[in-house]
Formats: sequence, structure tokens, C-alpha cells
Amino acid sequence: MGKYVLKRIGLAFVTCFIVLSLTFILVKLLPFERPIGGDPQQIAYYDRQYNLGYVYRFDRNMDDVYGPYLYRSPENKGRSNYYYMVPVMEQYVRWLGNIVLHWDWGSSKSIQPNVNASVIIMNRLPYSIKINFFSVIFSVPLGILLGIWAALKKNTMTDHTISTMVMVFISVPSFVLITFMIHIFAYRLGWLPSSWPADTSPTKQKVLGFIIPVFCLSFGSVCGYCRFVRAELCEVLESEYLLLARTKGLTRRQAIVRHALKNAMVPIFPAVLMEVIGLLTGATILETLYNIPGIGRLFLLAINYKDYDILFVDMAIFDTIGLLAGVLSDMAYGFIDPRIRMGAKK
Repeated sequence: MGKYVLKRIGLAFVTCFIVLSLTFILVKLLPFERPIGGDPQQIAYYDRQYNLGYVYRFDRNMDDVYGPYLYRSPENKGRSNYYYMVPVMEQYVRWLGNIVLHWDWGSSKSIQPNVNASVIIMNRLPYSIKINFFSVIFSVPLGILLGIWAALKKNTMTDHTISTMVMVFISVPSFVLITFMIHIFAYRLGWLPSSWPADTSPTKQKVLGFIIPVFCLSFGSVCGYCRFVRAELCEVLESEYLLLARTKGLTRRQAIVRHALKNAMVPIFPAVLMEVIGLLTGATILETLYNIPGIGRLFLLAINYKDYDILFVDMAIFDTIGLLAGVLSDMAYGFIDPRIRMGAKK
């Protein structure tokens, strides 16, 4: 088991490395637009890019040698600096070196000019964690309980009602739901804030600000958990070993608690764990619509503003979370059911 876990973690980091490498190379090959004007922040940004080894800098035009220049600083005492792109693969090698040796992911170009990209990510990450934490607390117990209730009442009116509601609600996209809730509860009724409250807002306003995003983020998860738990538990309830437990004298309740639920959780718990960890990367659209300053919204801003250094850090976080979620999900099988041993020899 230990060797298997180490192997999976190693493969996860290799996969993350490959994804980030391809992202960096392909993004750097995109056409660029020259900034307009002589903003001192832009000059500082390109000077830092020069110090990191990502651009060339000359005091004269070198278009005939290095192609079109990226940026030209305003004239100062009759001189200007011209910045040209270093070849992509050379940038890539220096980028890796800066990360490994100095943990320097570069700085923001537009969103927060000249602020270290990793600092910006760390400042926004707590907002995404809070939203997803409360969403998990709400969605996991409710989804599992509804699934158990539907399975125990299989083919009854209760089961049909729950299953129908799940099928209807799971078809509603989160961005449609949050738009509807903002319109009704924020604009028409005025009960809830229409966007994420500022850090300086009163405590009551901050608490109310969680309701819409947490509910909308939990909505699809509750339906998904309910369907999955119902399907697994129904299969276990119809198994032969559960019938054997009943013939040995166990009551229906004892058989369900001691055997059915325990065995049904073997595939359910890893799937729940996978979705719980993966939720952190799934709130991009919701954060944008509700103006939550999390890493999901930051990801879209980085694309729109072509702030590539921030984009790379965001991608690293998303990839790491997704890959480690898969590792933890596989490990969970072995902890839940001792009969399962990952990586064992035949």
C-alpha cells in the first residue's frame, strides 16, 4: 500500500509537471498585444521580466533581429528601452529554474501590477476555501440522507418524489440558479446581498453573503450524492449476503446498519471525497457571477487580462488539487475496506 501511494503521488506530480509545461509553452506562443502608453507600473513589470530572463532589453530598436518588440518605454533624455521576447524554450528553462531555486512564479501584469503572483493567489484562496467548506457541510449529509431515505423507500411514493425532484434539479445549471436567486432574493425581496460583501461590511451582511453562493454550489452536489447513494444502497439491499443476515435472525434495521450501509459506503465515500476536494476548482463561474474574490474568478480574470504569471499559479493549484484528489480517493478504498489492498501483487 505504501509503495502504491508513493508511486501514485509521484505520477501525480509528473502529470502536473507535464500539464504546466504544455500550458506555459502554448500560452507563450499566443500572439501578444503591445501595451499602450508609458505607465510606470508597466515599465517596472518589464524590467522585472528582464531580470528574470524572460525578455531582452535594448536601448535601440532591434526589430530586424528579434522581431516585433513587446513594449517600448517612454523617452527619457532622448532614450527609450525596447523589450523583446526571449525564445519560448529558453523562457521555459528559466521559468523552471526560478520556481525550483527561488519559488518565484513571476508577478502580475495587470490585475495587481508587480505583485508576486503566488502572493495574489494566497490572498484569494481563503475565499474559495470558505465557500466550498460550507458547501460541503451542507451538501454531503443532506445528499447522503436523501439517498438512504429513497433507497429504504424504494418503489414507493417517497422514492418516486425524491428521484423526480433530483432529476429535475440536477438539470438546472448553477449559473442559472444563482441568477434566479439574485433576482428574487436580492433585487425583488431585498433579503440577501446581490454580490459578495466587502471585508469592511458588518458581520450580519457577511453571513448573509454566504447563503446564495453556498446554496447554489451545494445544489448539484446534493442531487448527485442522492442518486449515487440510492443506487449503491439499493444494490446492496438486494444482495444475497444481506438475505443471509436476515435469515440468521437480524432485524431489518440491524441488517441495514451493520451490513448494508457499511458495504454501500465502500464506493460512496471515495466518490464523495473526490467531489469534496474537487469542489475547490468548480466554482469559477459562480465566483464570477457573485463577485467573490476567489481563485476561480481570478482564473478568468487572468485569461481576460492576459496576466499569464497568475494563470500559471492558478493552473498549478487546480492541477495539484485534482490529481491529489484522485490519489486520496484510491487510498480511501483501502482504509474503508481492509480486504482491498492497492498495488498488491497477484
